[in-house]
Amino acid sequence: MNSHKNARLTFEGRRILVSRIIHEGLPVREAAKAQGVSARTAYKWLRRFREEGEAGLYDRSSRPHRSPRRTHEGLRRQVVELRKRRWPYHAIAFRLNLSRSTVARILKAQGLNRLSELEPKPLPRRFEVKAPGVLLHLDTKKLARFERPGHRVTGNRRQASPKAGYAFVFAAVDAHSRLAYVETRENERKESAAAFLLSALRYYRGMGVRIRAVMTDNARVFQSKKFQRVLRWLDIRHKTTPPYTPRVNGKVERFIRTLLNEWAYAHAYPSSEARDTYLPQWLHYYNWHRPHSSLGNQAPVSRLGLRVNNVVRLHS
Repeated sequence: MNSHKNARLTFEGRRILVSRIIHEGLPVREAAKAQGVSARTAYKWLRRFREEGEAGLYDRSSRPHRSPRRTHEGLRRQVVELRKRRWPYHAIAFRLNLSRSTVARILKAQGLNRLSELEPKPLPRRFEVKAPGVLLHLDTKKLARFERPGHRVTGNRRQASPKAGYAFVFAAVDAHSRLAYVETRENERKESAAAFLLSALRYYRGMGVRIRAVMTDNARVFQSKKFQRVLRWLDIRHKTTPPYTPRVNGKVERFIRTLLNEWAYAHAYPSSEARDTYLPQWLHYYNWHRPHSSLGNQAPVSRLGLRVNNVVRLHS
């Protein structure tokens, strides 16, 4: 059990107190004064030591030995059973003649305070497309620009870069190979989304991958006429995730988290420009060298059918 941060006596302090009284023959009041506690406290720990030995010097639970007003266990089970039948708090309280606060406390202890907890959580649906290019996941992330290291590095929240603005990271991930492509742009408008899409398609075509379908969320930037026109022009299907279900686009969502941890927040960059300059180098490492757990600890490029043993040496 953890001692209070302002406690005068810890286990070691109590052991010293008792030792001074028993082995050194120091009077109880003088030993208590030396330890900064009252004589009554010293007598208490001396008594516990004589009754239980050193085990008596440890902290004890402050829980009472008996609680006569505690809700009976049978009544608690009835509360839980009614809740499993989706009864609301006030109905359970009225039926069992309990207060709503008592019902709430019992259900919170059982993890049933929210009705959503009564529904079994759906198992994650993991899907794997059969070949590169069958589906490309797209998403964006807003990052703050800075002219000097911020509080993530210095710990000083007053050291900021006022009016530095934001950078918008556009990310694409191939569903089969996990091969990624990333760009930072000045805004998140339809022109930027369409330009990024074209750049990403050129990148994947250079790797021998033809994109047949694109998946995005329902953000306006991906629903714009300009973005849709590019897709129709290139004969690429557009799939959107159901509302409030980002896990459907989970491959790019997970990639963005990796991107933030291993690129954006991984180093003490002197400025956001230096961070952006390092992006192509990190992306090359991710695609060509970084082990990916879902690919059997192989790099994404290993799924493109290239002669990886030779190519990776050329891209070291």
